[in-house]
Amino acid sequence: MPAPSRDTNNISTRTEKDFPRGIPPPQTFSDPFEQRAFLKFRLAQAYRIFAKYGYDEGVAGHITVRDPIRSDCYWVNPWGVHFKLIQPELLLLVDHEGKIQEKESGPSRYLNRAAYMIHSAVHEARPDILCAAHSHTIHAKAFSALGVPLDPITQDSCAFYKDHSLYSEFRGIVEDHEEGLAIANALGPNKAVILQNHGILVATKSIESTVFFFISLEKCCQVQMLADQAAAARGLKPSVIDPENAADTHKHLGSEMGGWFNAIPEFQLLEHEEGKKFEYLPAQKENM
Repeated sequence: MPAPSRDTNNISTRTEKDFPRGIPPPQTFSDPFEQRAFLKFRLAQAYRIFAKYGYDEGVAGHITVRDPIRSDCYWVNPWGVHFKLIQPELLLLVDHEGKIQEKESGPSRYLNRAAYMIHSAVHEARPDILCAAHSHTIHAKAFSALGVPLDPITQDSCAFYKDHSLYSEFRGIVEDHEEGLAIANALGPNKAVILQNHGILVATKSIESTVFFFISLEKCCQVQMLADQAAAARGLKPSVIDPENAADTHKHLGSEMGGWFNAIPEFQLLEHEEGKKFEYLPAQKENM
């Protein structure tokens, strides 16, 4: 797939030619304020999808998206608000120094310090990244305690073949910049990192692909543990897909386009259930 074109703020802007025939391309915007409004709408949807899957854990967990107007800032949820309740107007705009932007941010000004430490480091280290997600999901937490990466044992797990890494340290709650940098360094050029004794983090070039690959990685962690347990009961080991086929499968399922398109049904279902789709009013500029 050809490399996507990029604007001056490092936000990916794809055109129809970047996508194979038969797959609808993502929506594009000429007005950066409309793009900002859409990204906020989509990010709030992502939080509600996470809530539907039970990816909340008290006040832990966060998804961020880089702002298309101020590339040194990102949008994040206010700390202490349930994922299911997140709406665009509640989101906070935060710079890489952890300062909440007063004019653009929602009314609840509580920022999760760990979210700032992790996501600011990831967004700074990876200017190609638009969206990053981290939460303490059940199977990812359990698998992370093993301190090993995923094996390519299924078609779905091949989406992460040589495209995820392991951060093999746990130093408590992320409260300092150095730990955030260590996680960003562990992520490297990949789209996902398993945080030992902690959970997972996924970072890609769109909100949609981040949501899909996060859901998929959580499921792959579950399948890996089920396969390992079933194999051990029989004195066996799970059958691993050979490198050539794993790499070829990754090209199809692990691509940015593949992640984006696989996520669309999740957002379609949410819009059907809620009866709410994106609408932009130019007057919104005054409140953004």
